[in-house]
Amino acid sequence: MPGAAEAEPVTSVTDTAPVSLKVNGTAHKLELEPRVTLLDALRERIGLTGTKKGCDRGECGACTVLVDGRRIKSCLTLAVMQQGREITTVEGLARGDALHPMQAAFIRNDGFQCGFCTPGQIMSAVACVNEGHAGSDDEIREWMSGNICRCSCYPNIVASVRQAAKEMT
Repeated sequence: MPGAAEAEPVTSVTDTAPVSLKVNGTAHKLELEPRVTLLDALRERIGLTGTKKGCDRGECGACTVLVDGRRIKSCLTLAVMQQGREITTVEGLARGDALHPMQAAFIRNDGFQCGFCTPGQIMSAVACVNEGHAGSDDEIREWMSGNICRCSCYPNIVASVRQAAKEMT
């Protein structure tokens, strides 16, 4: 149509934007496509591979991290949505050589076999305790139900959460 205003060009999915993520207390300045998940930013761009990619649909919990102290499945959120928030991965729990009480409890209680789900289990367990949902084994099982262990280490995971809860409170 003559005289019609030119439309703005459609932004390509390959366009990137500056993204600043604070992970385990360290600021990371990244150039990311808007569609990059937090999980992929952590693993592929920042190099923190403790957080696992399991189902990539939010069903297994292997990708669980803490954002502002709340557990989220990092495969279900975009990295750009987490700017200005404090992100904690399993690598950020220990203080130097001292393991977090939950990490130590998982080792003491053999709360893992293959270990694939362990980082997500530990992050969810930390949140479970911090949320006040570790009062009984049944409560722990209910509030940890979003994390799947294909090796079926559930009794040892519950024992780990119960034990660490005593040290964390």
